[in-house]
Amino acid sequence: MSRVLKRLLVLFLLFCGVAPLRAGEDRALERGAAIIDPATLRDLDHGRFGLGRMLAPERPADMPLSNSELFKLPSMLPVREALIREFDRYVERHKASLPNESIGVGDGFAFQLFDRAVLDSADVRFVLSGIVNRMDRAYVAPDDCGEIRLIYRLTRTDVPPIGENAVSQRLPMTLNLVLKAKGDGNEASLTCREIARRWLAAGSAPQTAEKLLGSDGPLALVGERNIDRIETNLQIAHAPKSALRDFRTDYLLKVFDYDGASKRFAEAPMENQIDRDRILADDGLRRDFKAWLLDPKHFAELDRGTLLIPEKFLATGAVAPTPIGFDVGELQPEFGLVQGEGAAGEAVFSEGDVVGALQRAAADGTKLQNIQSLAGFERRLNDVTCAGCHQTRGIGGFHFPGVDWLAAKPSNSTVVPASPHFFGDQVRRRDILSSFRDGKAPDFSRGFSNRPQLRGSTELAGTEYSDGWGAHCYLPAAKPAETDRSFRSWSCAEGLACQVAGKTSRMGMCFVKGR
Repeated sequence: MSRVLKRLLVLFLLFCGVAPLRAGEDRALERGAAIIDPATLRDLDHGRFGLGRMLAPERPADMPLSNSELFKLPSMLPVREALIREFDRYVERHKASLPNESIGVGDGFAFQLFDRAVLDSADVRFVLSGIVNRMDRAYVAPDDCGEIRLIYRLTRTDVPPIGENAVSQRLPMTLNLVLKAKGDGNEASLTCREIARRWLAAGSAPQTAEKLLGSDGPLALVGERNIDRIETNLQIAHAPKSALRDFRTDYLLKVFDYDGASKRFAEAPMENQIDRDRILADDGLRRDFKAWLLDPKHFAELDRGTLLIPEKFLATGAVAPTPIGFDVGELQPEFGLVQGEGAAGEAVFSEGDVVGALQRAAADGTKLQNIQSLAGFERRLNDVTCAGCHQTRGIGGFHFPGVDWLAAKPSNSTVVPASPHFFGDQVRRRDILSSFRDGKAPDFSRGFSNRPQLRGSTELAGTEYSDGWGAHCYLPAAKPAETDRSFRSWSCAEGLACQVAGKTSRMGMCFVKGR
């Protein structure tokens, strides 16, 4: 990457910290699909949507649950134990692979570890920082109508904000309490259509906790009986730029399913998080995974982004290093699975395998939306994984770092609560909600994580989320025949040009045209 482009990239990352795009006057992109108003979240956190009340409903609402109490709850003991095991594995792997780079808690180490002592601290708690409607995931479990996600951010409570524009002492960890949109606590007569109607109606007017929790509000439909799982994301280590390396930050991702019978969370396989190393090391798994994914039905689902990979191929944890740039590399979760990536050993999928799958799709009339080439297959295989998605257009390794309503002036905060990927996907998510509300069959497909699916809308035109300054793009080849069909629509808005940011790919970012 050139020095000029690096500077532009830094500027883009800085500008990512300003307020999110408004699609029109007072029309936020997330309207009807997320709750990010600071005052509303504060009131909900102080009520029955505080983490303490959700996990221990008998607990008084005016008693916030600190970490020292949280991880002593019987339901949360397995979560703490699993996180500690992952810390130990991470340190062991680091010492084996990078013995000359020190690792530990504090600035004196080459790799600065997350201080896991905060998991037991009485001065730290998870604060409700956003609520997100994910009914676009109803294809996973149609009877549940998708998901509602309560996202909590780890925050110090012993250090008050100082100064007129101070922000709170937030720590780099989120806990996502995933609820079924329709769960065991709901009436059998409740429909996905009614749930979607309530969410979209709530997005058409100013949000208040009272309205959202009212008899016709969307949050009146969910509670502790809807709990499905917990997802955690924490910045496990950070390596500042040094003589040995560019800066790097690693994020640990975990999932814990809720067992209603035992009332405990249990470590679980992560959806579509391909266990690359295990598959590459096991000839039987390699053959099975190849045959399963190249099946025409599954190949089409991979293209649409609705694939659900069987658990036997999945990992129970993932580390997502950032940044990874635009070239294929060993820090990506699918690296080594596809021919031509430069990894040692035999790949699972050859170019011939992918070309054959594309030809079969064309022959049987399957219209593929995204995968049109080996590179398209490779990119899609990467971004359906948890780690691959979090490496793409995130804020570090987060897609929802959350609202800071504890800040001195939360309503004037310039910190974006979510990533470009999150805001870019709102058009698609609202389209799915509208289909549910109107009694139509939703289209659950999605584009690549790099570029949003527009669905005929012009709402994102010229923005960083689609084709504006800082958007991800593809530079066509000089010869049209050499332009990759999977990415040829990734152009830039008028007045901008795609500046390639990689050494081996034609991927880049949209910046002002040079003279």
